[in-house]
Amino acid sequence: MTESASPVVLRALVSENGTVAELPPGEVAAYRGDGFVWLHVEGAGKNGRPDLPAYVPDHAANALLAGETRPRCDEVDEAVLINLRGTGLEAKPDSDRLVSIRVWVEGRRATSVTRNPLAALGKVEAAMRAGRLRDGGDFVAALAQAISTELDPEVAALGDRLDECEGEIEEADIYALRRRIAALRSQAIALRRFVAPDRDALSTMAQLEFEWISKEDRMHLREAADRFARMAEELEAVRERAALLHEQLTDLRAEIVDRRSLAIAVVAFIFLPLTFVTGLLGMNVEGIPFAREEWAFWGVLGFCLLIAAIVLGWFAARHWLED
Repeated sequence: MTESASPVVLRALVSENGTVAELPPGEVAAYRGDGFVWLHVEGAGKNGRPDLPAYVPDHAANALLAGETRPRCDEVDEAVLINLRGTGLEAKPDSDRLVSIRVWVEGRRATSVTRNPLAALGKVEAAMRAGRLRDGGDFVAALAQAISTELDPEVAALGDRLDECEGEIEEADIYALRRRIAALRSQAIALRRFVAPDRDALSTMAQLEFEWISKEDRMHLREAADRFARMAEELEAVRERAALLHEQLTDLRAEIVDRRSLAIAVVAFIFLPLTFVTGLLGMNVEGIPFAREEWAFWGVLGFCLLIAAIVLGWFAARHWLED
């Protein structure tokens, strides 16, 4: 599913000699200083394709502006094209669960594109304004750390909510609980669809041999990749546990139906001979024994109670009344 369109917002920051300043987006391509420049494009623009600076190659621009993307990392000459997925600032009912960010990264310049606001960008911008991002390696490492940090609590919350469902399995309404578990399983599958490729993209980035990817950057990239790997494993565990709980609820429902069917069968079996007796004595014909005796009604009632007691005793002796 493609992400929804929104008005284009361009922002550019430049970090030079420990000083961070705003840079007009139109001047990014002409910038020739020694600082690190970050241009961020948010929104779809006209016909879903905002205008990118001329320094971005056509094949990279097509990848940055593609309607549907999956996390990946490609080395292109002296630059890197990396796509990641992270938590959005707002839930979009007509889009994927995670928002994509596509980044064209060079040593002294990074160009990022998102169609919807990404929650992690606030932390990246704060790091940029604090002067901690000095090249493309720092930028991607900070972005990976921020995305994984934002997403980690959401994944953990899925496990906690599944734990709650597991604790309510003997008491809660089966049908409502099944719907909750199915929703959690669906969310886990939707998240894992992008979390695992995020891990692979960052692992690939950490192995690239560029001077602007420092040893510290590689460490942060591997750390974020490990966090994504752990989240992928947790999401897989949530999916499998949800499937097991669903099966357990199905078995529990079948057991409840069996119990109720047994109760109905016992009642029907008790009333079957009684129905025969009352039907036989209720025939409008001559010759019914004791028809004119005063005690006849109470005698028939006592006889029916005796039959019911015998049937119940027979069921009890065969342990058919036990749960």
